[in-house]
Amino acid sequence: MVQLKAPWNERNGRFSPLKAVVFAGLFVPAAWIAYLAATGALEPKVVTEMIHRTGQWAIRFLTLALLVTPLMRGARYPKLVAIRRMVGVAAFAYASAHLSLYIVDQHFALLHVVSEIALRFYLTIGFVTWLGLAALAATSTDAMIRRLGGPRWKTLHSLVYGIAVLALLHFMIQAKADVSEPVMMTGFFIVLMLFRVLVKRGLPAWGAALAGAIVSPPLTALIEAAWYALVRHIPFWEVLSANVDPDMAFRPSAYVALGGAAFLIVTLLRRAPATRRSAILVPRPAASVGR
Repeated sequence: MVQLKAPWNERNGRFSPLKAVVFAGLFVPAAWIAYLAATGALEPKVVTEMIHRTGQWAIRFLTLALLVTPLMRGARYPKLVAIRRMVGVAAFAYASAHLSLYIVDQHFALLHVVSEIALRFYLTIGFVTWLGLAALAATSTDAMIRRLGGPRWKTLHSLVYGIAVLALLHFMIQAKADVSEPVMMTGFFIVLMLFRVLVKRGLPAWGAALAGAIVSPPLTALIEAAWYALVRHIPFWEVLSANVDPDMAFRPSAYVALGGAAFLIVTLLRRAPATRRSAILVPRPAASVGR
């Protein structure tokens, strides 16, 4: 008989406070949405509001899952790898709730749901995103990693970046009038992708974080201005200028700037102890063993 491992335990069976806290936290948004629905706070369109909120949390958890590896490298905290799979599966669970609630909203008319998905572009994108997340979730177990083999598994799971792009596009099209959060999440995605690309090209973690913090906010502002100009016919320069007007409310680019700065600060703070130690210790040939 196969013995299932508790999600809050390490591979060796030891209790992990980090995994336990994260595992419990993954249920908080679902519990909050259920509470709002039960207390009438989502009236008059309860199911529609639940559809939107579960979709938002699917995107948020997907972004958090993508944050894990950059944070491991930038903050030098390898234990975070233990929660990456958990958060990624949570993104799929919320996306599945999002799809299921849409079916409920359509009164379980499955043929109608299928036709809507086929005919409406943003629903097609959303369904393809869900299929991609389902494939990643189904192959996230240790058994599937062994069955597929490391290289094939890694190639399959590299699709998560394309899936994230589709998810953000679906989110943005669905938001229609106000795309502040989709644009903000896109900005955070740009920060993470820039960091990954630049680190792979040999840039140190702090340099990649600095580049992300500098480049991502103006790109976010450009995306927001272009979207409103193309979709809602609001003048491009009007939206762009709002991003630098101190009298205007915070735009998505400002939140991306804060997020990028926070990531940069964490990277620099975690880098400082290693720098001090390297100045004291005399390098020895044996030091290369741990690479």
